[in-house]
Amino acid sequence: MTQQNEKLETATLGGGCFWCTEAVFLAVQGIESVESGYAGGKVVNSSYEQVCEGDTGHAEVVKVVFDPSVISYRDVLEIFFATHDPTQLNCQGNDVGTQYRSAVFTHSDEQRKTAFEVIEELQREDVYGGKIVTEVTPLADDYYPAEAYHQNYFANHPNQGYCAAVVGPKVAKFRKKFAHRLKV
Repeated sequence: MTQQNEKLETATLGGGCFWCTEAVFLAVQGIESVESGYAGGKVVNSSYEQVCEGDTGHAEVVKVVFDPSVISYRDVLEIFFATHDPTQLNCQGNDVGTQYRSAVFTHSDEQRKTAFEVIEELQREDVYGGKIVTEVTPLADDYYPAEAYHQNYFANHPNQGYCAAVVGPKVAKFRKKFAHRLKV
């Protein structure tokens, strides 16, 4: 590991379908890598099919590796909260089930503190017009990368039905709102 890589940090976030969240973060300056996966469950090394059944307890998440000298954890959370609805319990739009819950899986006490501060600020400002139900929990040893065909899904399948109808518009909205954060 190089000296620069030792300064990278990781955020693990669940904001509904991981295809949407991954597509957003892949476009952000300071993001080194994004991996779709599963976290927060009770079944070892769950598969997509098992997670979709809703019985494993996992959420679809993205593991975002970022350079904090370019983008802070708080800024990562700002993008995360702006690109999904954290007031929807166990769903995002038509994606329904605990696997689509809004969740922040923290990697440190500092991340936990920051996540709660951001949620409190958003709630106080009534940004969403409802109670934020985002789960904030430490990331346990229950993170698993999603199958290879889920990685970079939107980039590889932009015309697939769900991507065209859901992911594409979400990414376009993100690009407009966060143009200053886009990779060149």
